[in-house]
Amino acid sequence: MEAKPKLYYFCGRGRMESVRWLLAAAGVEFEEEFLETREQYEKLQKDGRLLFDQVPLVEIDGMRLTQTRAILSYLAAKYNLYGKDLKERARIDMYTDGTLDLMIMIASVPFKPPEEKEENYALIVKRAKTRYFPVFEKILKDHGEAFLVGNQLSWADIQLLEAILMVEELSPSVLSDFPLLQAFKTRISNIPTIKKFLQPGSQRKPPPDDHYVKVVRDVLKF
Repeated sequence: MEAKPKLYYFCGRGRMESVRWLLAAAGVEFEEEFLETREQYEKLQKDGRLLFDQVPLVEIDGMRLTQTRAILSYLAAKYNLYGKDLKERARIDMYTDGTLDLMIMIASVPFKPPEEKEENYALIVKRAKTRYFPVFEKILKDHGEAFLVGNQLSWADIQLLEAILMVEELSPSVLSDFPLLQAFKTRISNIPTIKKFLQPGSQRKPPPDDHYVKVVRDVLKF
């Protein structure tokens, strides 16, 4: 029996959440070890398990994978979520890089000074509505399929849904001008494995709170 992938990260979203999404969408069960102390982190470093002394770390198929994009591209390829040829993979890479830019902006705000947060969140919503979501609305219109690339679910679809839901936490009506994205959100959310991941009690993590920020700062010392 194949061992379950094991994820090493904080008990929060950060750079591991997209990995959780991809595994869940693929219907793959996984284990997690949450970093809560500096000592845990230093032990991973001393044991040589962190290539660049950074998390996330995923143990899978006898490998220790670090660097978020490397982890995600390996999982996408392994679970048939990476297109059928190089051209489709190039499009998937473009689209996931775009959504990742947006999600990193959101993930960084909790670590900023309190007086800057509201302004930053407002800027993110504005950029989503003027830069990112119009692009994906046009992609869906031009492609004319249920999915962003080809005619089957890919990493690009999964990560776009993740990004949409993150922005909706900041502005629930953000998709009001994007009917194709609204339909896309409903369609992808109802894929059985994803629907299960979106239910309470799954391994999906909530938005970061002050406790999460403190743990990350204490462990990484920044």
